[in-house]
This record gives sequence, C-alpha cells and structure tokens, in this order.
Amino acid sequence: MAEQNKFLSNLQYVYFLGIGGIGMSALARYFHAMGKQVSGYDKTSTKLTTELIAEGINIHFEDDLNCIKSEIRNPKSEILIVYTPAIPNDHKELNYFKKNNFNIKKRAEVLGMITDASYTIAVAGTHGKTTTSSLVAHILKTAGLDPSAFLGGITQNYNTNLLLSYNLKNSRLRSPDSELIVVEADEYDRSFLTLHPEIAVITSVDADHLDIYGDKKYVEESYSMFAEQVKSKLVLKNTIVNKIISKQQVVTYAVNDATANYSAQNIRIENATYHYEVITPNGILKNISLGIPGLHNVENSIAAVAVACLMNISEEYIREALKTFYGVKRRFDYHLKTDKMVYIDDYAHHPEELKACINAAREMFPGRKITGIFQPHLYSRTRDFADEFAKSLDLLDECILLEIYPAREQPIEGVSSKLLLDKMKLANKSICSKDDLVKEVSSRELQVLLTMGAGDIDTFIEPIKNELKKTISV
Repeated sequence: MAEQNKFLSNLQYVYFLGIGGIGMSALARYFHAMGKQVSGYDKTSTKLTTELIAEGINIHFEDDLNCIKSEIRNPKSEILIVYTPAIPNDHKELNYFKKNNFNIKKRAEVLGMITDASYTIAVAGTHGKTTTSSLVAHILKTAGLDPSAFLGGITQNYNTNLLLSYNLKNSRLRSPDSELIVVEADEYDRSFLTLHPEIAVITSVDADHLDIYGDKKYVEESYSMFAEQVKSKLVLKNTIVNKIISKQQVVTYAVNDATANYSAQNIRIENATYHYEVITPNGILKNISLGIPGLHNVENSIAAVAVACLMNISEEYIREALKTFYGVKRRFDYHLKTDKMVYIDDYAHHPEELKACINAAREMFPGRKITGIFQPHLYSRTRDFADEFAKSLDLLDECILLEIYPAREQPIEGVSSKLLLDKMKLANKSICSKDDLVKEVSSRELQVLLTMGAGDIDTFIEPIKNELKKTISV
C-alpha cells in the first residue's frame, strides 16, 4: 500500500487511452487536480472531451504516436499509461507502450490503488449503481463529511463525475490516506475486483456483459468474489441475498418488504414527487421526499439511506439530501416538461433498465401516450437479451428503433434491430435511420417522448429538443 502511494505521488505524467470514457475522465480529472501532467487519446470528440480540453488536458483523436508529447514516449518510472478494455488490441499507441515496457494499468487497477489507502464506500450492480453512488456522495456532502467520489455519470447537483474533498483539492503532494471516498464499482471485465471497500452496496446481479462472463452464474460468482473483499458491511437488495455468497455482515434493503432491514413504506406520489417513510433497525424516518422520479429510484434511495445510517448520519441530513438530490444526467433526465409535451432522456441499455424507465414514465404521466426511441448497445447484448428487450419495449405505446450502436464490437450475422422488431408484439413499431430521426420525431403527435440507450443517441438530444420546441410553439 505504501509502495503504491509512493508510485502515485512520484508520477509526473499520466497518459490515458480512451480518456473520454465516463470512468476514465474522472481519473484524468483526479490526476490533473493532483498537479500531474495529464493527456490522452480518444476515438471521437464528445462534449466530455471538449470539457477536459477546456480544463487544460491535452487530447488528440488519431491513433498516432506523433501526437504524443516526446517526454511521454520515454519509458520512465514517473510515467503511467492508463487504458480501457475498449481500446482494440491492434491499437498502435497501446502496442508501443507495451513493447517499450511502460507502466501500463487498466482504469480499474488505478482506481484500486487510489482507494486502497482510504475509507471506501463502493456501489456495485448491473443497474442503479450510478444513481445510488451519486446519492450516497450527496448525503455525505450534505452531512459535512466532505467525501471524494468517482462516479459513472455527471451529477446534476455538482455537474461533474468527480468530487474532490477539501484535503485533496488543497494538497497536491499528499496521498489520500484516511480520505473518505465513494466509488462506483464496475462489473465489466470484473473491474470491481480491484476494490476492497469498507462498505459496499450491491443493487442487482442481473445477467449482463455475457461477452465477458459467458453465463449468468459467472456474473453472480464475480459479485460474490467482490462481496468477499468487503471489509466491514455489505448492503444488499433483499431479492439478491441468496445469489451472493459472503461471510460479511449483510444489511438488506427493499421497497414494501418488512423483512428487509431498511424498507420504504406508505409510498405515494404527489405533484410528481415521491413521498414515503423508511423503516430502519432504529426507527422510522418519516416525511421523506425524493428529488428524482421512479419507484426504482425510491429503491436506490433506500440503499443510500442504509449506508448513511451505517455511517451514523443524522435523520435531518438524510432527509435534506434526498429532497435536494437532482439526479444524474441521462438518468430519467427531463429536457422538456410542459402541459403539452414531455421529453425525457435515459441511459437505459439493459432490458431491466428499459422496463424501469418506461414504468417510471407511466407513474409520472398516467394516461398519456408514451413514445420511445431506443438505440440498442452492442451486438452481443442485443443477441443475448433479444426476447427480454422485446418484452420491455412492448410496454411502450409506440416504439422507434435505431440501428445497433457497435461500440467495441464487430457485427454479428443475423443480429440487427430488426431482430428486436420481429420479436415485439407492439403494433406501432418501426426502424428509423439516424439521418431521418429528427424528421420522424417532428412528424408525430407526441405526448411523452423517451430516448433510451448508451450509444451516441445522446447526440440527438438537442436537435430533438429544438424540433419539439417548434411544435409546442405552434
């Protein structure tokens, strides 16, 4: 541990391959705040890479060694290369660094090094982890505990995916000993096995990333391995307790389930806001209001409350934090909300996430027609969960499918958005090209519109919103 801290402290240059990823960009911001020389490569320019450049981080978008500063191309101990598994094996820059014996580490390894010396609260799960970890961090900040946080989304409250404690922001030379850190624990590529948190939350263990795991049983096995690394308390959703093997003391949470240690009861919606009570081992927290919509987010909030109670945070701070939490960008993110028209964007890219998003829209806007635009993410995920995707999308009143966003994958024969279209029972369904999407949206009589997906569908948010504003103003 001391050796790792010394290594991180002595670094002069940190170079990122895939710097525009949400997790990678948080690390880049961290090292930049620590006074290191940070630069990197990404395949495409995005809003996030533009922000990093504006913050003083040099980024290029060509796989070209000549774009890398000469001082970084010399393999010295004070240089660290951080890469994401999304970088292909034939990447010229990555192979150069490997061939010349640079210090090369995956993002998850570096995150493990940073958090090993700290009191870490980690949130894992197939879905729900970004909102839950962001909410935990917000509760801690509201209570004046001043955490740092590495998050998998841009929080609405702080407009960033990285929170830095006062100590880290004002002392560039010290390691994060005794720091309180909240971290989103990513299951992809078993990344979360680099973490050894004091407290951990597991929100769900649904099958995903089967291109890595192969079978659901190995997903559950990896979560059990992660649970074994927790030092103190393990907070589990009540329905997954039997799927996780752990020797740690387990604390359970749920919605409307009195057998859980923490449970939401007497849930009601007033003025599009959830109000409820939280049953805890030490009493009832009454008059709770949640600043974000969706029953699934009520559930996420109970996990965060459990962590807060384990940290001995007072009821007053918990209540204030839940009420003032504005959510995470691209998580049931309102872009238009008028009497005529509602437009919501969501990162949902798994069948369970689609179901939660669509059901939340039904809860918030009963009786209104719900139109969904969905961009499937990855050929393998589309193939592996085609039946489940179809069932979730059938919850819509009408559905527009974009073609699959490939990300790191090559096409798979027979796998396209038509596979989902053919399995759906919904009558009003179609496939649309990206080029025609805005025109298609403008031609419809919409009441509630959802855009959903983890690919580049977010690049259509502004064009769609601008088009809908024209319709509303007519």
